Amino acid sequence: MYEIEKTIEFSACHMLNLDYDSKCNRLHGHNYMVRIFCRSEELNHSGMVTDFTHIKEELQCFDHNDLNRLLGSNPTSEIIAMKICGMVDNCWKVEVSESRDNKVTYIKEK
Repeated sequence: MYEIEKTIEFSACHMLNLDYDSKCNRLHGHNYMVRIFCRSEELNHSGMVTDFTHIKEELQCFDHNDLNRLLGSNPTSEIIAMKICGMVDNCWKVEVSESRDNKVTYIKEK
């Protein structure tokens, strides 16, 4: 089994649709740190699990964007992690940090 890990940073804004009073209900931004984990039992025709450059290219749409427009009405870090996992070939796990103290992990079920 081969595994790769790629870390990406992007800046984006969002506002959450919460059913309780929260400052996150207002438009605000984060400098997100995202760790993408990909694995495969076999390498592709280029000798890779997934090309690091392709991962970066897939996720460029997040940088300096409004995540409500990009992902829908309630782009929590949990939803961001799930969406990213579905965008990257051979991805099985994504970690999203919206700040130093707040991190979410999404693991794709088999």
